[in-house]
Amino acid sequence: MANDRQFKLKTKFIGTRNVREYRQTIPTWVNAEDTVLEIGCEWGTTTVFLAPHCRKVIGTDVSSDCIERARQEHPELEFAVLDAYDVLAALDLGEHFTKIYIDMSGLSGYRSLLDLISLLTMYSTVLRPDAIVVKSGALKQFASLCVPWHGPPS
Repeated sequence: MANDRQFKLKTKFIGTRNVREYRQTIPTWVNAEDTVLEIGCEWGTTTVFLAPHCRKVIGTDVSSDCIERARQEHPELEFAVLDAYDVLAALDLGEHFTKIYIDMSGLSGYRSLLDLISLLTMYSTVLRPDAIVVKSGALKQFASLCVPWHGPPS
């Protein structure tokens, strides 16, 4: 049963449908004091866009081949192999991440929506960033249909 002392997430979630929208959020949501974790960076293209806007960015991907290519193409940036579902490994990166960018293209269908919501909740609960920007058309569509209830009109 919920009560007023129950833990409440403070992280803002920003849902984007595609790469264009995902990258358009950077100037609005990322500032010079931020430390950013990018999950699902593939070859580091968005990591490159994030870097000038923040204090530090670490691009991660589950594929060691992708990370090796990102390191070769962008040696000035930091990349690490990370399974998105291993939040303890994200903690082991040793940073307090104020923003998290998640591009999990494989979790874009409605059947994967619960997995994605679980992933977002896990990162917001454990890492407690100010905001998580996620690229998921299914999540953006779902969120657009949600209306928070505030009680009957006065």
